Amino acid sequence: MTSHIPDLIAKKRDGQEHSRAELETLVLGYTRGEVPDYQISAWLMAIYLRGMTPREVADLTLVMAGSGDQFDLSSLSNTVDKHSTGGVGDKTSLILTPMLAALGLTVAKMSGRGLAHTGGTIDKLESIPGWDGTLSDEAFLAQAREIGLALVGQSKDLAPADGLLYALRDVTATVACLPLIASSIMSKKLASGAQTIVLDVKVGAGAFMKTLDDGRELARAMVDIGSHAGRKVRAVLTDMDAPLGHLAGNSLEVQEAVATLNGHGPHDLTELCVALAVEALAAYGQDPHEAESRARQTLQDGSALAKFRAFVAAQGGDPTFVDHPDKLDVAPGRAEVLAEASGYLQAVDALAVGQAVLVLGGGRERKGEQIDHGVGVELVKKPGEAVQAGEVLARIYHRDGRGLDTALELLRGGLSVGSTQLEVPELILGRVE
Repeated sequence: MTSHIPDLIAKKRDGQEHSRAELETLVLGYTRGEVPDYQISAWLMAIYLRGMTPREVADLTLVMAGSGDQFDLSSLSNTVDKHSTGGVGDKTSLILTPMLAALGLTVAKMSGRGLAHTGGTIDKLESIPGWDGTLSDEAFLAQAREIGLALVGQSKDLAPADGLLYALRDVTATVACLPLIASSIMSKKLASGAQTIVLDVKVGAGAFMKTLDDGRELARAMVDIGSHAGRKVRAVLTDMDAPLGHLAGNSLEVQEAVATLNGHGPHDLTELCVALAVEALAAYGQDPHEAESRARQTLQDGSALAKFRAFVAAQGGDPTFVDHPDKLDVAPGRAEVLAEASGYLQAVDALAVGQAVLVLGGGRERKGEQIDHGVGVELVKKPGEAVQAGEVLARIYHRDGRGLDTALELLRGGLSVGSTQLEVPELILGRVE
């Protein structure tokens, strides 16, 4: 087989289109150890330079999805998965998934851990004492059927080709390649088995996609992949110049998620969760106006909170922390960033906030590192708000001063006050379906 590989590399180098069989030869051959990494590295660079057609990207995704385990959710009704391309303070999964369960949809979802400045859903849930992100396949499906919600860490060997290819992309300067990004995300989503997939594509300073055009192009590519695979995929483009909500850090984000499930959450976080719930319901044919009304109702009548409580208890967590989230472990140290002048908060750099949480110990720079669930950052002021000199802009929750000086430096550089009140960008920048 390997004798044909140079011909396939040359084909992509010259801008030609691969067949499904050729992609299987390359990707599955590499996954099985039959094609060496130097040949796949050359091929990845050819894709980076020459691109891929929509059909090619969809076939590549399906090949990657079929390289390992595929979860069969066919015994469950109205299955929905949600994916965010990564942000700071993004605790939407903690709120959206019980909302969807309360709306009669089924969420049987595998979630990840945080890496670098972006947080992970599993880390946040592990802030709740006793909560366990490991379930057998049978228990996972039974819980999803009974409660409408089950979330586990990625224990199955989903799309192993993606992990192998990503490791190569990381060391060959081919990460920032749209066909490879889209196929990487969607291969795991297709292997996870849900019929409907709602994508939250982040755009801005704290996101991987820095411009709206790039974000829209990625969203379009992922929606097209889903259509090709027979799934219902819808994407929402959202602003990530500033963090979502007021709190960043694992325990703090659980507290803010519970407040939102009680109907008292920050406006931006609430609106995003409602918008994503509307997309999920609309994919199943519901009128968007009726869908919005129903989604908001779950946050007002306690039904989403009840689902969250049942879900936490089912996976071994102590549900009293859902009713008293102030009892969660939050680091005791406090430090504040003060406004040096009066005016208006111009910007909050989401990347700086995420990096501050990281240096405090609330994130990991390498897979497998232990994290401190209790540290984090509270944004007392949000962009566009008036501030007085000496007023608190942000509060740091630290443990024994670890990373405090660097966190303060990052936040002072990431929070800017000016004399003019700038227009705050819309949170929802667009939709792709």
